[in-house]
Amino acid sequence: MKRIVFVICAIYIAISCAPKLYEAHVDMPVDYSERASFATDAVMADSCWWRLFGDERLDALESMALANNRDLRVAASRVVEAYLTLRNVKSSFLPQIGIQADASGSYNTADGTSQEYTLQSSASWQVSLFGSWRHTRRASEAAFLSSDWEAYGVELSLTAEVATAYFTLSGYCRQLDIAEQTYALREESSALIDSMYRYGFSSQIDLQRARSLVAQAAADIPKYREAVTGARYSLAVLLGLTPDDIDCIAVCDSLALDRLPVTVPIGLPSDLLQCRPDIRKAEYDMRQAEAKVGIARSARFPSVALTGAGGLFGSSVKSFSDFDKWTWSAAGNLTAPLFAFGKLRRNERIAREQYMQSAYTYENTIFQALSDVETALNAIEESSVQIECYGQMVEANRTASLLTRELYRAGMSAYLDVIDAERELYASQLEYIELIVGQYINYVDLIKSLGVGWRIEK
Repeated sequence: MKRIVFVICAIYIAISCAPKLYEAHVDMPVDYSERASFATDAVMADSCWWRLFGDERLDALESMALANNRDLRVAASRVVEAYLTLRNVKSSFLPQIGIQADASGSYNTADGTSQEYTLQSSASWQVSLFGSWRHTRRASEAAFLSSDWEAYGVELSLTAEVATAYFTLSGYCRQLDIAEQTYALREESSALIDSMYRYGFSSQIDLQRARSLVAQAAADIPKYREAVTGARYSLAVLLGLTPDDIDCIAVCDSLALDRLPVTVPIGLPSDLLQCRPDIRKAEYDMRQAEAKVGIARSARFPSVALTGAGGLFGSSVKSFSDFDKWTWSAAGNLTAPLFAFGKLRRNERIAREQYMQSAYTYENTIFQALSDVETALNAIEESSVQIECYGQMVEANRTASLLTRELYRAGMSAYLDVIDAERELYASQLEYIELIVGQYINYVDLIKSLGVGWRIEK
């Protein structure tokens, strides 16, 4: 009968030490995209997401950043710190065993020299009867996993920033090429107008307009050179390189549209969000806060400590072989809080409020993630339409520029038409490159918002 009563009391105490808390919940969509042009049999996560672009230079830069970036090293060190802290927490609730050896001597004229030797061992154990050890272990495990996902978040952000800086740098290099090519063509055209002017086949106005176009392209060249240098410096910081090493940064020869990842698969599963580091970190932060509520609640119940000590005492080291001199002692200590002016109860309420904050943060993180994914998908879709239209515009402007130039040389068009065609072609080329770079970055944003890339098995 006594055993039954004891079991019932233990179950009651265990239940009372497990607080009931708000359960965070968000209704997740089954999938995201209906924008793709084909279906797949399976969509699998890929942590090396940058391989989707099929760019060996980008692959090399990502590997360099993962090896050299200091922020990533700091994050990795924090993971190790959290792991060691977890091991310490687990050890602190195990029995602690120690040993102590003492030797002393004294002298007086009556008795002469006297010696005393002690070899003693001790053990202590803080018994967890009300869930304190369980909640503390869970809090430490959650803190470790939170730091682990935080480190992955730093890695994901780093690789995304490297890709964004790489594509931005590639875009500036391509725009610089366009400006230099345009400058060379306009300078050649200006020389032709100058020759025609000397022979009376062109006017002074046409010559000055031609020189104006040359000056415009020439002024853009240093602007894009400065942009290229600044982008290289930014990328060098991410790669852990000094400014003197930026010459080793190679960029893609062209921003071809066929290098973009395949179309986002139909029914891209929302389960990919489970790999998003900020969501997982928020989840484990919530679990840690939940465990801290249990710790605060356990502090309101009694705690039990067991101690024991035993050893040998003698007047010489040889006397330790006589086990009749072995002594030992043991004690148990029960400590229970009686009156703390409501401090322990308020500590539990504080822990509960902190848990509520973490739970709401977790839910809000999921809402933000869903919004980020839909925003990125929409940006990819709309940019695809713009890129197609601008591609047609560039080809039309290039044809118009060639035709107006030939008509002017034949005396069938005014030079003002040539100027308009040249400016429209130049502007559309630069804008077209910006749109392509933006589309590359849109894909990077999508992968970052998902927390991982995707690979397809058909």
